[in-house]
Amino acid sequence: MDIYDNLLEAVHNEYDTIRLIKKSERGEVSLVRHRDSGIRYIFKHIYGESEVYRKLLSVSCQNLPQIMEVGERDGRTVLLEEYVQGDTLGELLNGGPLSVAEAKQITRQLCQALWVLHSMGVVHRDVKPDNVIIRGKEAVLIDFDASRIYKSTIQEDTQILGTTGFAAPEQYGLSQSDGRADIYALGVLLNIML
Repeated sequence: MDIYDNLLEAVHNEYDTIRLIKKSERGEVSLVRHRDSGIRYIFKHIYGESEVYRKLLSVSCQNLPQIMEVGERDGRTVLLEEYVQGDTLGELLNGGPLSVAEAKQITRQLCQALWVLHSMGVVHRDVKPDNVIIRGKEAVLIDFDASRIYKSTIQEDTQILGTTGFAAPEQYGLSQSDGRADIYALGVLLNIML
């Protein structure tokens, strides 16, 4: 058995599903709890490559969720990642704009997360309020399903992904997205926070 099978079997035998978070044509995302320890995790069973998640296995950053385990087979990925408890930035913004100090703190923390990603060649490509969880006083950037590895040898993204209003122009097939696409989205996010 490989990691893919082992992880599927472990989640089936050792974890309880608390709730289904998201189900789409790309796959399923669930909140699960380890039966012995009681620790909650995010479990994803999705279509797509695991390259970004595998790179994140070795990363420890307070502004990114910890990726615990990743397996891939035949274009499908299974993974277990840290469950980040808190409200999304989108939920907080329902109460209106943030103070300048709050917006500045969140922006700095997201810059830290993006610095880590960009230093590994990872472009997030979906920085938006619903992909930022506020855990206490920390902003945590989540959801790497649209992320990709920057490849200097290609001219454009192979797939158009991102959220309208936040996605940089190059994400619409004009050229390959790189770290600047995330900075563009972060600028839009800062504008919304204020």
